[in-house]
Amino acid sequence: MKKAYLNWSSGKDSALALFKLQEQKGFAVEKLVTTINTDVDRVSMHGLRNELLFQQAQSIGLPLQVIALNGAVSMEEYNSEMQKTTELLLQEGYNYSVFGDIFLEDLRNYREEQLKKAGLQGVYPLWKKDTSELIQEFLQLNFKAIVVCVNANVLDKSFCGRIIDQAFLDDLPEGVDPCGENGEFHSFVFDGPVFKNPIAFEIGEKVEKSYPQNKNKEDNCFSDDDRSWDSRFWYCDLLPK
Repeated sequence: MKKAYLNWSSGKDSALALFKLQEQKGFAVEKLVTTINTDVDRVSMHGLRNELLFQQAQSIGLPLQVIALNGAVSMEEYNSEMQKTTELLLQEGYNYSVFGDIFLEDLRNYREEQLKKAGLQGVYPLWKKDTSELIQEFLQLNFKAIVVCVNANVLDKSFCGRIIDQAFLDDLPEGVDPCGENGEFHSFVFDGPVFKNPIAFEIGEKVEKSYPQNKNKEDNCFSDDDRSWDSRFWYCDLLPK
């Protein structure tokens, strides 16, 4: 078995990637790694409270390693911290880094460039899969997820805080990827076959936030062109029970 760690976003794609690797049994995923924003004590980009992240890891039964970054981290600082982390993981015997990416070529190229510096290999269980088929597989496997963040430029407030089900998919505007692979929305997975028990929560308030247009590559809005970054989002706060 190949020892691997999973870059855990707390959302549906990383959960499905974990499920597929556990089914294939070629890789032994032994750790989850997540970046958190220390300014607000939440999962980077998703805006999920750390307590719910910790509950996910406990239910999955894997140790969680957090990479703590401030909200204004520069790309230079981000790359430096990630390199330190990957070097330590390599020393612990991890040779493979798993991602839930599906079709963002530029993001994968960036990841591969950074992993190569640390001597790690990237693993992409969902790569180039049809996103319409993937989301249907996700639902058929009885995963449960709720939308915690939407890009306000493509989805309105009503989509934030909704459970991802067929009705949600049917309501998505034309051109929005059903897996949100272009950064249209982000999710929190609270139940499914990789969990020992569901994660209990209550839905809190919805807030709109805007950010300076200097997003880093981890924010799932990365592109090689020179357009402005998406900078306005709706967040749904989830409260641990």
